[in-house]
Amino acid sequence: MNNKDRTNTNIVAATHDYERWLSRHTRIVIDDLRLKHERMRESPFVFLRATFYRWLQLWPNFCRTEAGAHAVLSIGDIHTENFGTWRDAEGRLVWGINDVDEACVLPYTNDLVRLAASVLFAIRERWLAISDARACQAILEGYTRCLAEGGQPIVLAERHVWLGDIAVAELRDPWRFWQKLQRLRPLGAARSRAAPHALFRASLPDPAVRYTVARRVAGVGSLGRPRFVAIADWNGARIAREAKVAVPSAAAFAELGRVRANDSVRLLATSVRAADPFLIIRDGWLVRRLAPDCTRIEIGDLPRRRDEKNLLRAMGWEIGNAHVGSGRTRILADLDRRPRKWLRRAAEAMAAATYDDWLAWRRET
Repeated sequence: MNNKDRTNTNIVAATHDYERWLSRHTRIVIDDLRLKHERMRESPFVFLRATFYRWLQLWPNFCRTEAGAHAVLSIGDIHTENFGTWRDAEGRLVWGINDVDEACVLPYTNDLVRLAASVLFAIRERWLAISDARACQAILEGYTRCLAEGGQPIVLAERHVWLGDIAVAELRDPWRFWQKLQRLRPLGAARSRAAPHALFRASLPDPAVRYTVARRVAGVGSLGRPRFVAIADWNGARIAREAKVAVPSAAAFAELGRVRANDSVRLLATSVRAADPFLIIRDGWLVRRLAPDCTRIEIGDLPRRRDEKNLLRAMGWEIGNAHVGSGRTRILADLDRRPRKWLRRAAEAMAAATYDDWLAWRRET
């Protein structure tokens, strides 16, 4: 079945087809998949996060001009909650793209339109207080300026104090963070065998440290895939590592763009980035450090007082950091030729199509 045929299917059939495809690449966690289906009913914003496979089916029909743009190694499943913080090799706090497990080669416009569509939903749900026009303008300003300047990681030190205040909000309190992890029920020896123990040990500061393994439920789009967390006490305090199964991008299911082995590794290597030394993508797993200062930032956790236009500029800039190694001269030339309101129009078209799918999902499930 080609992408045109899949576009003509409804959202329920598309989801069934995708999950059957996914089951050929990993063992499905049925309870997590049921939770994903329930969460898809919550709001269009959550639905968007959960259905990148469907986005790729709709994208060529609703954004035909944008779908013909210069192709780059892309983040793919970008949205306003795909940003977070980590510590680099110098221990500095860095802010940027938090998840690259849907990386693939797509038109550069895909990442911009998808981010903008998620922003439109966040505005409708009153998570953000900014106009559609100003939001799309801010994303494009940050993206274009990043490409023009050759990119730069967003290190939360002297140059980005305002973003640091947003990133290290009261809700990321260490006590609350560790209490949440400690409430996870440890798996027995037999059930924990499915976890990637060799990668856990390789990522811990002492490979001999004793740790417990629990199953973790997190995210939306990746619900249904095995996810484990290793928790240990080391030098008087707790440490944790998360492991999530890595599968091919949904672009392979949608037969759109180009998907190659290790696209996620390649994207991290070609992005302008202050790398997370604890991030490992190997042997079909993605392993990362979990800590109060090393986690995804949910839009509902943002402090009430924030500079939303600058926040969206930073998000656009970070997409630029990911694209800058993929022909920035061609991208800038293409941007110059586009109509002034192209991003807003494309985001509105995709948001409307996604909203219709959300209504159908609530009606038919």
